Amino acid sequence: MNFVFQYLGDMELAEDIVQDTMLKLYQKKHYYKEIAKFSTWIYTIAKNLAYTELRRKKRRKVTLLSQMTSDGKNYDLPSNQPEIGQEIQNEFVHNLIQAAIQKLPDHFRTIIILRDIEELSYEEISSILDVPLGTVKSRINRARLQLQVELKNLK
Repeated sequence: MNFVFQYLGDMELAEDIVQDTMLKLYQKKHYYKEIAKFSTWIYTIAKNLAYTELRRKKRRKVTLLSQMTSDGKNYDLPSNQPEIGQEIQNEFVHNLIQAAIQKLPDHFRTIIILRDIEELSYEEISSILDVPLGTVKSRINRARLQLQVELKNLK
């Protein structure tokens, strides 16, 4: 669930994708081959469904009217919950990182989520994404460099 949420940035949508993943697992259980770990197969299905949803979502960007001003610009609505001190700073940093991850290209976003958030091994990532181990390592390096640039730009 966390992987899908990190990938999409929307908890309700992530829950739907996880449900769809479980349904697809059940429907396609006879296609599973014990070459790779079962968890790898689950991640692959979830990644593919999340990626499909992300493409669909990009095609039909929707802006809430309550978040749009008369000049057409979007503004974040302030939170109703009071936050203080360290909680505010932690939330701010978390949001910065989330925003930076969302700005990464899909192949970098996926690899950062799998490695740094889900803490999967290079081998597991290689199997999930069906790319060579060297490609995984280079994408992680490039993704982290791009993430670093994005975080500097967001500050």
